[in-house]
Amino acid sequence: MKSHARVAVIGGGVVGASVLYHLAKAGWTDVVLIERDELTSGSTWHAAGGMHTLNGDPNVAKLQKYTIELYREIEEASGQSCSIHITAGVDLAGTPERMDFLKLACARARYLGLAMEMISIDEAARIFPLLDKRYFLGALYNPLEGHVDPSGVTHAYAKAARKLGAEVYRFTRVTDLKPRPDRSWEVITDKGNLVAEHVVNAAGLEVGRLVGLELPLLAMEHQYIVTGDVPEVVASPKEVLHAIDFEGEIYMRQEGRGMLIGTYEKAGVPWSPKETPWNFAHELLPPDLDRIDGSLEVGFKHFPALERAGIKRVVNGPFTFAPDGNPLVGPIRGLPNYWVACAVMAGFSQGGGVGLALSNWMVHGDPGFDVWAMDVARFGEWTTMAYTNAKVRENYSRRFQIRFPNEELPAGRPVRITPSYERLEARGAVFGASYDLENALWFAPNGGEPREDITYRRSNAHGPVGEECRAVRSKVGLLEIATFARYEVSGSGAPAWLEHVLANRLPREGRMTLSPMLNNEGKLIGDFTVAKLGPERFIVFGSGIAEQYHLRWFEAHLPSSGVAIRSLRNEWLGFAIAGPRARELFARVCSSDVSREAFPFLAFREVQVGSLPAHVGRISFTGELGYEIWVPAERQLALYDALVEAGSDLGLIHFGARALNSLRLEKSFGTWAREFRPIYTPLESGVDRFVDFEKTAFIGRAAVLCDREQPPKRCLVTLVVDARDADALGDEPVWHDGKVVGWVTSGGYGHCVGQSLALAYVPTAVARGGVACEVEILGERRPAVVQARALYDPSGERMRTS
Repeated sequence: MKSHARVAVIGGGVVGASVLYHLAKAGWTDVVLIERDELTSGSTWHAAGGMHTLNGDPNVAKLQKYTIELYREIEEASGQSCSIHITAGVDLAGTPERMDFLKLACARARYLGLAMEMISIDEAARIFPLLDKRYFLGALYNPLEGHVDPSGVTHAYAKAARKLGAEVYRFTRVTDLKPRPDRSWEVITDKGNLVAEHVVNAAGLEVGRLVGLELPLLAMEHQYIVTGDVPEVVASPKEVLHAIDFEGEIYMRQEGRGMLIGTYEKAGVPWSPKETPWNFAHELLPPDLDRIDGSLEVGFKHFPALERAGIKRVVNGPFTFAPDGNPLVGPIRGLPNYWVACAVMAGFSQGGGVGLALSNWMVHGDPGFDVWAMDVARFGEWTTMAYTNAKVRENYSRRFQIRFPNEELPAGRPVRITPSYERLEARGAVFGASYDLENALWFAPNGGEPREDITYRRSNAHGPVGEECRAVRSKVGLLEIATFARYEVSGSGAPAWLEHVLANRLPREGRMTLSPMLNNEGKLIGDFTVAKLGPERFIVFGSGIAEQYHLRWFEAHLPSSGVAIRSLRNEWLGFAIAGPRARELFARVCSSDVSREAFPFLAFREVQVGSLPAHVGRISFTGELGYEIWVPAERQLALYDALVEAGSDLGLIHFGARALNSLRLEKSFGTWAREFRPIYTPLESGVDRFVDFEKTAFIGRAAVLCDREQPPKRCLVTLVVDARDADALGDEPVWHDGKVVGWVTSGGYGHCVGQSLALAYVPTAVARGGVACEVEILGERRPAVVQARALYDPSGERMRTS
């Protein structure tokens, strides 16, 4: 074993081997992989080896496409066969709702360059004759499905990496990891020690615990069977296609002269939930067919030839999952040069993409594409072992169930509630979970059941949300704002540091400004509101779901002294009031002068609200006159009661996140994780007006100056869509002149303008007011028109000068 390496990758499954290969390919050849047993130990060796491009997140789907297309490359680079079988596949729908799901997936595939297509059940039966047509309505055909040999793929990655200079140490157990003052790591093993500049945890839970990290991971027992000979398979002139039967909750592919059939059963069983045995390498778990007999019974009914073939072999082995089923990838906040690539349960669909993303991140400082759905920073300290256990079991049991866009899953909730939770609940709030926080989505009318029908179309919430929107536009509304992130930045170096990390100039004392945050490539990694409380004290507001993501970036760029940053999520809580009567309401509870002249747009003040010390900003995401009022967390109830009492005769209405989404769409306001993501630039997204190009130095300045030299290739626009009973929600393709030219980032119904709206990125040539296009919604191309301006108050008069 060498004494020093640039990177030590711990874990010799398919993901660790992929990371090793991609690092070496990127030019970091002084890299080693350390595996406690043989390569493929743990989950890789017993995997079914299936691969496909179907994923709910389009960015993950693109990485899956990359992974599948990579196998030829690593075969050639290594000389090791991967046993690649590209068979194509059919995903079968047995209900109208599943047909909607597949239509959405097919539409999304169009702008990703994936050649999926919807086919009739007759066509599905022709190309996959094992099915009984009586149980299905239609199917999605995917030409890029198949399977590989798990061992062959893993060894191909490792051999290709070795040829580039990497080293692999098998049967070597890492027993400890110790950080060094220079940000490198001492890697202690049972075969000797080495110093690595970076460590990649591709092993999981126990390697995380070596550094005090409790990753949100849980291994689940997963079973599949292999049938005996199936005459239809034996007689087939070519390899049988892959298939997914969603209603039967099974997947299948050809295995020899029979079929391999796997299932994600409802009553899934965790394996070793508290710790992973170090000596578990190439073992299997005892079969438990009773647990999956319900799924097999449905499968045998839907595919009669399989029942006649009988069961030849049963495989039961553990696979590791994160709470939402997506991988955990990226750097860990507070642990310099410690990276993770874990919970990649679909390793042969995603392993190559994970390796590419992580190697780019390590070598170039950025993944190179949008990996938000996989970023480990999407979780925080609230993902306890109990929460992870509950959510993984829920996710596993629903693997083949539809997650409707308006569906809120109950497991592990509530994690965090604010003091006003019970008050809002009594008002009929229908709650959702944002990050770890319960927040009101909408309010059921008096006497109505606070429950939403899950659907791809407009739900029973449509009417009440419309009432909330109209009340905000005409009177005044009350919204809890605990979902906003808030940070205090202080110290003698705070002004200079904020000028460096944010792209806009800082506000004057007592004022606020909007500012994007960019990476070195000039791409958007945050959008913030910055308030200045004093010469060396600032409050920065952002997206709550991105708190860990942004704190990781902030802390990685802090100077050694002079600047302190901390989250105020547990210290400040509050409410927003918005609407033409908001000032009248605010004046009733605030002892200060709140006139337009004394408290203008974008002012930020420390005032008394009733008897409460409060920080108040005159700003609103609704596009109306509004105020965001923050008080100490323990005083939130007092603030709530004061506002409700003072607004009782003003028509005050409670509104939730659904109404806020509708109101901001009418204003063409973008939001983090939808319109603002690390694949977009300020010019493309229209936030370049919040970039101070005169500043001499801020992160990303050189890149955005270069971008200004020519028009952007794409732009964010607002579309009015001629929708029926379903609105665009996000990720639908935009058509123009018979071709897919863009994609929707978010959408919904604009209740106060009476139009279905969508925000979308389209080519600059299409981004002109009046241009006709189409948005594909549930398989139907609906007419749409590009808008030159926001549909509601395009000049911003109501928000700025009221």
